[in-house]
Amino acid sequence: MERVAAVRRGLAEQGPPRRPDGAPAFATVTLPDRDCDQVRDLLVHEAVGTVVEIGLAYAGSALAIGEALVRSGAPNPRHVVIDPFQYTAYDGVGWELLCSAGLDGIAELVTEPSQRFLARLADAGFAADAAFVDGSHHFHNVFVDLHFLGEIVRPGGVVLLDDVCWPSVGAAVAYFETHLGWRPIPGAVAGGTSDPASGRPRTGAYRLPDPRPTPDFRDFRPFC
Repeated sequence: MERVAAVRRGLAEQGPPRRPDGAPAFATVTLPDRDCDQVRDLLVHEAVGTVVEIGLAYAGSALAIGEALVRSGAPNPRHVVIDPFQYTAYDGVGWELLCSAGLDGIAELVTEPSQRFLARLADAGFAADAAFVDGSHHFHNVFVDLHFLGEIVRPGGVVLLDDVCWPSVGAAVAYFETHLGWRPIPGAVAGGTSDPASGRPRTGAYRLPDPRPTPDFRDFRPFC
């Protein structure tokens, strides 16, 4: 646990060990440290054992999730990280940081688009306690990610998203709130980073319903 915390602290204070040419800026794509703490604390509170994460980049949120899994004390913790750009855009920096924290024993990296891989996970009956979404910000991709995570994350589990203040991301999650009973978790992201333009929280945390609902298509209504 101390090793993970040390790598997290180094990343927050010094940035990544290298910045590949043309890669997105660290501050732009990395979840701020206080938001990472909130993600960690919520997952510890939920006593999660299996987490699916979409988007690795420089591993800020992945290290926080790994820390939560270590703290939770689950007998066989598992962290499935999906990022098709880890070696093309980020030169493997995020995965190297996870390995340096000793988390490669519980984490696995998938380098294909989440919209394809999640479908196979769902078909295989894979189950997770929680998910963290910070991948593509195109509405259609976020929507597909959330659709399959709604099948993968157990009823009553948790889905967290970065950049819910973006209209495309916020619109996608609004559908699942309106039609599938996803509910914001009160206080889960209180005091976190806000969007400077709108003042809206950057991250969102949602509780999935238990049991999963099956809405009638005739009840469809606008959701954003």
